[in-house]
Amino acid sequence: MGIHEIKSGIQAVLFAAGEPMEGSRLAKLFSVNTAVIDNLIDTINDDYEKLPFQIVKLGDCYQMVSRPEHADIIRQALEAKHNAPLSQAAMEVLAIIAYNQPVTRNFIEQVRGIDSSSVVSSLVAKGLVAEAGRLEIPGRPIAYETTAAFLRCFGMKDIEALPKIPQREMEEVE
Repeated sequence: MGIHEIKSGIQAVLFAAGEPMEGSRLAKLFSVNTAVIDNLIDTINDDYEKLPFQIVKLGDCYQMVSRPEHADIIRQALEAKHNAPLSQAAMEVLAIIAYNQPVTRNFIEQVRGIDSSSVVSSLVAKGLVAEAGRLEIPGRPIAYETTAAFLRCFGMKDIEALPKIPQREMEEVE
């Protein structure tokens, strides 16, 4: 398969997927290494420079998205319903998970001092949090982590983009 076919295939797959796809999965699909995928996506984005969409990198995944400057017109055209804003409790749980992932529900509840199972379930349903497997400790509790949708929602390329917690605030928590 030639470069042109791979570029075309990447675009077709990302368009059809409609959600983030791991670079390693694309590399395997087209029988190339991830560096080739990275370079081809850069050239695709160069081709897209004057178009209303682009391919963005979210962690180790790629997704085809519309450019931010078209958000209002797209929203109007699709008559998008606004999702209810996240509650204070949901924001707290997201922060706990984002800064400490992977974490168990018990850890979240210890930090917050209140039952958080319904909040965690709500965040899983919204796709902002996902199960990260089970811990190898008694009871094998489920661990949770943030998702690519979380990164997209908060405008981050990866979890390292989270603001650092000031040392003074960390000392107050301890």
